[in-house]
Parts: sequence; structure tokens; C-alpha cells
Amino acid sequence: MVGSPTADDSTGVVVRRPGEGAATWAMGSLFEHLVGAEETDGLLGVSLVTQPPGIATPLHRHTHEAEAFLVLEGHVSYRAGDETYELDDGCFIWLPRSVPHAFRIRGTSPARFVAFTAPGGLMGLYDEVGIPARERRLPGADGLAPEEELPRWGEVGPRYGLEVVGPGIPE
Repeated sequence: MVGSPTADDSTGVVVRRPGEGAATWAMGSLFEHLVGAEETDGLLGVSLVTQPPGIATPLHRHTHEAEAFLVLEGHVSYRAGDETYELDDGCFIWLPRSVPHAFRIRGTSPARFVAFTAPGGLMGLYDEVGIPARERRLPGADGLAPEEELPRWGEVGPRYGLEVVGPGIPE
């Protein structure tokens, strides 16, 4: 774990400063835990995510939680249901539970966004599939090779309500 959280056990308040808290390398990306289900009585999970250009997911859904994303930097093509949205700096998208969705990071620069899940707990999936980040950067060659990581999504994902339902967004 890189850094450590600041928490007030008497009030439940959690403060994360840059570089504090757990971080995971998965999908060639950096997932920084801002607040987790264990700190919110299961109500919410929030992560700061950095993903390189070209990263894409298959069309999938989450049966346990809703998701929302606030794009801080970069360009993301986001399919939700039958519509595809082009999201840039400052754009926000809300995905109710079980809505099929997929995304692709476009352009030549990484995308950074804040990811919210309600209830919390989905970050456990990334933690189980990925590896602890040694630094706050994209993993590059230090992360798991795709051929090693991809089978783990199929093994671990169903326990978290992850269901792949179709192909991703084309290049």
C-alpha cells in the first residue's frame, strides 16, 4: 500500500490527501482508493482512476451496484444501453445498476476520472484481479501482462456481479 489514510474513528470522517490510501494496478491502469465500502458502511466506493489511451472494456453490467464517473482529463467514449456518449473534461455520467455499458479511452493522452459505486465494494474486484501499485503512475511493464490478467476477470468477476454481455466499442 502506498501512503496511509487519515480517518477519525469517532465520527467516521475520512480524508485522503494525494498519494494516501491503497492503489492498484489493473487493466494497464492505476486505481487509487479514495473511500471504500469498509469506511462507508457499504454505502459508497470512490476511486481516482488513470487509464492510458486505447484501454477499452467489453460491454458489461454490474448487478450489485450503480456507477458514476466524473471525467477530470482526457476523452472517453462511453456506451450506456444503446447510446454512445463522448465525454471530455468535466463531463459526468450516471449508470443505474445492471445497465450494460462499455468505454474506450480515446486520443493520445491518459484519461483521469473519479469513479463512484453505490453501494461500495467494487474496488475489491480490481484489487483481486490486479496487483498493489508500487507508485502512483500507470504500471507499464510493472503491471500484470494481459494474458495473465484477463483470465482472472472471468474467475473473480462473477462474485462481484460483473457480467460480460457483448463486445466493446470499436477503435
